[in-house]
Amino acid sequence: MRLVGILLIVFGVLALAYGGIRYTTREKILDIGSVQATREEHREIPLPPVIGIASIVGGVGLIALAARTRN
Repeated sequence: MRLVGILLIVFGVLALAYGGIRYTTREKILDIGSVQATREEHREIPLPPVIGIASIVGGVGLIALAARTRN
């Protein structure tokens, strides 16, 4: 349970730092014989700050719960 809590905290910090997941797609536009043209399009999946904060709070809660049940 501690490991899951640590992973949630790390995800929350990264979500707050980057604000989203960015990726690039490539699309073939033209393909005539040996002539090819492609287009790159940059996209982003935005992550609201609430998700990062909730992830951090949940991770801290899991770590606290794991420490409490151990004693």
